[in-house]
This record gives sequence, structure tokens and C-alpha cells, in this order.
Amino acid sequence: MENLLDNIVWHTLLGPHAQFTVGNASARRYAAGFPAFVGFADQARPDFATLAGLVAPGEQLYYDGLETVSLPQGWAVDAECDLQKMLWNAGMPAADQTLNAIRLGPLQAPAAMQLVSLTKPGPFSAGSLQLGDYIGVFDGPHLFAMAGARHCAGGYREISGVCTHPDFQGQGWARRLVLALIRRHLQEQEKIFLRVLLEHEQLHRLYLGMGFDDHAVSLARTIRLCT
Repeated sequence: MENLLDNIVWHTLLGPHAQFTVGNASARRYAAGFPAFVGFADQARPDFATLAGLVAPGEQLYYDGLETVSLPQGWAVDAECDLQKMLWNAGMPAADQTLNAIRLGPLQAPAAMQLVSLTKPGPFSAGSLQLGDYIGVFDGPHLFAMAGARHCAGGYREISGVCTHPDFQGQGWARRLVLALIRRHLQEQEKIFLRVLLEHEQLHRLYLGMGFDDHAVSLARTIRLCT
């Protein structure tokens, strides 16, 4: 039986985030204005025929879990990387009474996009803030650190979009934001996970030290339908 976490994007697109997606019961993607994640009901036999009708030629899409699948003719891989899925296994974090973080919404989208363009934490768009629980810390009008809780299904919740402006790195802001989100969603009886690039060994060790355990490695690809 498939572990739901191993196809979490699909279960998110079909379930909690269905209102933000297009597709059918075999292939779905986020609609325009959201990060271009795609998912398939059957990872062993992905329905690229349906997906082809949901994308523009040349548009880049993000997929996690096609290790054993060859793309059909007309599709290309632009990039790929190994991702380590990690599960939180350290209990309830203590409340951080001095963390002055706010919930990020549409009004903060320009500031979030500016930070993301500088730090590049992964696929993100202004619409991302509608997909989950994003929080951040400001220095005057400038957002300098943020983290979010995005993909979710079956009691799992993903920590994502974690980034800090270079001028504020090394001060523990990302760690505090992540722990605040973990605390909030553990209180909602959710299981917390995240994905980290396997090549980022220092970040991987940091998350292990915080209380995450390794779950599984998967291959993430940036794909496109050729013109």
C-alpha cells in the first residue's frame, strides 16, 4: 500500500487544495498564479496525456516522485535533484514568547516575493500565501525571514518556504519560525514533515539536530512540454 507521504503533493491537490487546482482524477496541477506543482494518482503510470492538456508548451512544472518513470515523447527534463523527506519526531516545542512574527497574506505578498527572489528557497509565487500558514518577521517595512506550512493531506503538514535575508542569517530566525509553525500544527494534531535538498548537507544536519528524522529520498524534477 502506498505511503500517503510518498505522494503527498497529489493528495494535497486532490483534497485540501482542490479549489486552487485544475485537472481530473488521474492528474492535477495548481492553477495559474500558484507554484506549478503537478501530481498523479498513479505514480507508476502517470497520466501525461491529461497533464499535456493543462500546460502551455515550454512551461516548467515541478514533480516529486518520478524516479522509475521515463517521460513520454514530447516532454523534457530541465533539472533534477534528490530530496530528503524528514518527519518531526521531537515532541512539542516550547512557546517562543518573544518571536514577533505575523501571519503573511495578500498584503505581504510583494515583500515575500522580494525575499524569495533574493534567497530562492524553492518554487514559490504570490499565490503560495493562500496555500497554507505562512509567518514572517519584519524590520520596518522589510520582511527578512519567513516560513510556511504548505502541502497537507491525511494529517500531514509540510514546512516550506523557509528563508532569511542574508543580512539576518546566522541569528536563528529560520529555526524560531519553523519551531513556531511546528508547535501550532502539532496542536492541531498534524504530523510535520519537510523536504531538503540532499546536497545541502549542513541544512540536513541542522534539521536532524532540531528533531527531524529521515523518512525517504525521492527524485524531484523540473519538467516541461516541448514546443
